[in-house]
Amino acid sequence: MAELEVQVVDLEGLDPEFVAADAEADGYDEFVNSGRAFIHVINADDPTSRTVTVDCKTNCSQGHDHDAVVVVAGPGEALIGPFPKNRFNDGYGKVRITYDDETDLTIAVIEVP
Repeated sequence: MAELEVQVVDLEGLDPEFVAADAEADGYDEFVNSGRAFIHVINADDPTSRTVTVDCKTNCSQGHDHDAVVVVAGPGEALIGPFPKNRFNDGYGKVRITYDDETDLTIAVIEVP
């Protein structure tokens, strides 16, 4: 597991720093969620797609768990989010992300103030 750094964009711009997806130890990456953050995922593997799952912590009114599941084409990238706190935050205010395969996958967490 890696604790992903939240990078805040401002009027001066942001050149986001991407890190390797690293969920191996505990099975997930995580970040502290303000409700204004999204993730930018880059899949450099050609031609294999990767599935990124953001764990929903609260069931909908019908009792279903609606994780955010996004397939990122290879090569390709995806912007995923933002993540409402009442739906995605765990008891520590964090969002958990898992991957079907981390090979050639990088990620950045970006927050809009």
